[in-house]
Amino acid sequence: MQNLPLGNTGIKVSALALGCLNFGSRTTKEISYRLLDQYQDAGGSFLDTANNYAFWNEGCVGGESESLIGQWMKERGNRSRMIVATKVGAKPTFPGGGFENKEGLGRKAIEQAIDESLLRLGTDYIDLYYAHIDDNSIPLQETLEVMDRLVRSGKVRALGCSNYSVSRIEEARSISRSHNWTSYSCIQQRHTYLRPNSAADFGVQISADDELLRYCEHHDDFSLLAYSPLLNGAYTRQDVALPEQYRGPEVETRLSVLKEVAAETDGTLNQVVLAWLLQNTPATISLIAASNSEQMSENLGSLDIKLSQGQLERLNRA
Repeated sequence: MQNLPLGNTGIKVSALALGCLNFGSRTTKEISYRLLDQYQDAGGSFLDTANNYAFWNEGCVGGESESLIGQWMKERGNRSRMIVATKVGAKPTFPGGGFENKEGLGRKAIEQAIDESLLRLGTDYIDLYYAHIDDNSIPLQETLEVMDRLVRSGKVRALGCSNYSVSRIEEARSISRSHNWTSYSCIQQRHTYLRPNSAADFGVQISADDELLRYCEHHDDFSLLAYSPLLNGAYTRQDVALPEQYRGPEVETRLSVLKEVAAETDGTLNQVVLAWLLQNTPATISLIAASNSEQMSENLGSLDIKLSQGQLERLNRA
């Protein structure tokens, strides 16, 4: 599998990251292991999770995904070959709580969360540690100072953020530079081929917009990662409706061009979306998810789709 640089960290990550959100909860241990093995066999090594995955699933409190990944790495003896990313800030502080009860990004919360994540993952370091959801109740300097200490202590190798606006990204990186602290090297944002409509509201999630894309294009030390790139199957599955946030007058035009390019490349719509994200500017690392081996194979097959410059231009103009 192709590897790409993660910002200016010196870390190389797989061009497709494996999203492990439901592993250990909705996705059973047996199936989770099978998908992890399949991804690893294809050359993948970039695993994405969070300390709150997946508290909203029945019987879960958060941390189930980390625990399963930790068990799998221990049994496979492959921790040194994996790039593990996890997140802090969005786990409820008590069972049954929601995002309104999230732990946040204060010093004490982060210091407690990192040790809990390390224990569940069965490791003494995290390769990439994200601030999961921006926390305006805590001074950025407090968050960034404790995150830098985690890097200096060896518990974390690189830092990233998720669900941040461009203005907050710039502010955070400026603060880190001024104090000679480790700065955010990447942003993980909701991003796909279809554009959200003007009324779109994703709650605590933030979708990549033109401002963020320009920022990442002009800052080669800052990588872009996309979550929910396939809209939970809405591109291809008849039983999955297109989310209302993506419904609008331009949808049919973009879907029509997407179908044309898929036919030209002998790829599926999902594969062309993932190929477009990776081969467009700025290059975007997608988080792929799967609940069975067939879906995993389809996702991995996107790496074989080579879009021409003309096809990229048509997709972008639509």
